[in-house]
Amino acid sequence: MTGAFHNARFLLLALIMCLIAGNSGLAQNSKSNAGEEPFVADYYYKAKWGYADEFIRLFKKNHYPVLRKQMETGRILSVTAAKPRYHATEDGRWDYRVTIVFKNMAAASDQASEEPIIKQLFPDQETYRREEQRRFEILLAHWDVPVVGVDLTK
Repeated sequence: MTGAFHNARFLLLALIMCLIAGNSGLAQNSKSNAGEEPFVADYYYKAKWGYADEFIRLFKKNHYPVLRKQMETGRILSVTAAKPRYHATEDGRWDYRVTIVFKNMAAASDQASEEPIIKQLFPDQETYRREEQRRFEILLAHWDVPVVGVDLTK
């Protein structure tokens, strides 16, 4: 459950970004290597009140090692995380933002490479699945935002 819905949403966003990139590529032939540019996505997590610490503990224990392993393989270039210094209004509140820079759009779409890593890193798959389920149970919201840089000098 944790991966299927998340992966489907991410792949849909990636497809939309591909279509947008493809259309802009037709207008700008100078960007012929756009598919090889890094693909950046921000992942926002909003936990139930009082559960943000448990969420990040489980994230660090179970998901971050998978991301680090993918950095070793070259699929991911970097992973950073942030949290707001102060609280926002409830409707605009988020507890953690994780930014992942993938090698390119194709690498971002390659979810199949995660499963062997998960099996290698977590031999006790039952505990891993239970903790990952718990990580998502304590969330009120989670959204993924593919982002592009804006050149402010042009």
